[in-house]
Amino acid sequence: MNLNMNSVESLVAQIQGLSSNPSDVTQLHNFLKQSEELLHSDFARLFSSLAELDPNTHSLGFLYILEACMSFPAAKEQVNELLVSVVRFINSCAAEQIRLAPDKFISVCKRFKDQVILLEAPIRGVASMLTAVRKLQSSSEQLTTLHPDFLLLCVLAKCYKTGITVLEDDIYEIDQPRDFFLYCYYGGMVCIGQKQFRKALELLHNVVTAPMSTLNAIAVEAYKKYILVSLIHVGQFSISFPKYTSSVAQRNLKTYAQPYLELASSYGSGKIAELETFVQTNKEKFETDNNLGLVMQVVSSMYKRNIQRLTQTYLTLSLQDIANTVQLRGPKEAEMHVLQMIEDGEIYATINQKDGMVRFLEDPEQYKTCGMIEHIDSSIKRLVGRDRDLILMILIVFLRNSPSETSKVQLLSKYGK
Repeated sequence: MNLNMNSVESLVAQIQGLSSNPSDVTQLHNFLKQSEELLHSDFARLFSSLAELDPNTHSLGFLYILEACMSFPAAKEQVNELLVSVVRFINSCAAEQIRLAPDKFISVCKRFKDQVILLEAPIRGVASMLTAVRKLQSSSEQLTTLHPDFLLLCVLAKCYKTGITVLEDDIYEIDQPRDFFLYCYYGGMVCIGQKQFRKALELLHNVVTAPMSTLNAIAVEAYKKYILVSLIHVGQFSISFPKYTSSVAQRNLKTYAQPYLELASSYGSGKIAELETFVQTNKEKFETDNNLGLVMQVVSSMYKRNIQRLTQTYLTLSLQDIANTVQLRGPKEAEMHVLQMIEDGEIYATINQKDGMVRFLEDPEQYKTCGMIEHIDSSIKRLVGRDRDLILMILIVFLRNSPSETSKVQLLSKYGK
């Protein structure tokens, strides 16, 4: 089909004339689906036609033209113009119109994400991708395929606090298992960036223990981080899996995470010199996995654990004695660690600057008030209920997507009890 100015004008006129009410928009949608050849014929004319459309009033037509424009190879200056148009569109478009063509909207948003990453400017996409997630969602309980893309941008741009906003939602609707794996994996990384290690453990745990018929790379990388975060947050790691973990994960994950399991074993000895030697020996492996920063936090946490052990034995101790016992370089470094732990609420202590003595105190929270007991009880019930519902929901999704009857029978026998 040859494209001329009249055909472009005709397309724009149809969009302008059929965007005012739902019945007309449905008619427009059918027209647009029949115009795919026209929409992929000339970048310059199509792109210039966007100036004649309002992204809010003409959302569906604007979306079709924008998606077509983004399918063309474009020069750098054209890419920047396209990105500006995408941001304008996402911020202004009407949710009820773009949900008529969710695949087109998702395609635009994913290409937008890819471009800002290629430009090494992921922060340009964070706010708009969050808006896109909210507009695509039918409810806050729905996990969209854009959630992982948004969280990835947050990780790359170090906008962890922004990423936390979607992780606060209770998710109960999932379309594709891969979206869930990536959502929990990138969500775990966002929580690590915010040092919300408890939440990070919960998300990474979901990846490791989720039903799977074959091992996937996301689960492997999540397991490595799960080991590291466990050491940082809990001070130990159990190599045994929960009984509801898939047999595939139980058989294979440890094979792909040997250096991390050995790190956990070294950590359990409590000997900082041995741990640092092990890290140095395996530094290249941890760097290749992009986990070296997290590994160094594991090393730092051992100092904290050893200081915490001192609080269980001594009422007072000099900074020099702490440095000697914990293998720090001197009283100044010991003071830095103690002050940071006091600030983070990890220990309760006071430091006498005059004589360099540390006095360890009791935890002021006795955990026996009615309010605290009710809070703990409600938190436990919520987590237990949510974990059960989550496993059931993931099982349903896997059963729906699994092509293998054998896999379905295996999953039902393991999780359907």
